Amino acid sequence: MAERERRSVRLTEDEAWAFVADAHTGILTTLRRDGSPVALPVWFAVVDRRIYVSTRGKKLLRIRHDSRCSFLVESGERWAELKAVHVGCDGRVLEEIDHALSGRIGDELTRKYAAFRTATSAMPDATREAYAPASGAVVELTPHDRLLTWDNARLGID
Repeated sequence: MAERERRSVRLTEDEAWAFVADAHTGILTTLRRDGSPVALPVWFAVVDRRIYVSTRGKKLLRIRHDSRCSFLVESGERWAELKAVHVGCDGRVLEEIDHALSGRIGDELTRKYAAFRTATSAMPDATREAYAPASGAVVELTPHDRLLTWDNARLGID
């Protein structure tokens, strides 16, 4: 009797990082002081298999207090199409950023999001004013060793 071939839904590390790098929106989860998670959508860049998020507000405070984070990208609507990569990571607010790295992050953010940005001049006054006083920073997410990945399309189910 021939052994039945077992299909795996797992992505290779290269496939997983390519999927993450090209994903539009990621879900960054940080921890409040009481340990409860806060998951928020973010735009991001991947450079050398690290994830960079330019952000502001309480996310920065939470990461400074507790560096444990997770990051998720996903796609698919039907079960047979579901594909995702979950990255367990440590976050670090970059107080200073190397000029070369800053340029690479900026180039990647432009590649992904230039067509989706709203010009400041096109924002309503109240929105522009709400964002103006907030200072931001870049967060670097350094992955732990193992990525959780799946691609249900590999099962061959329609």
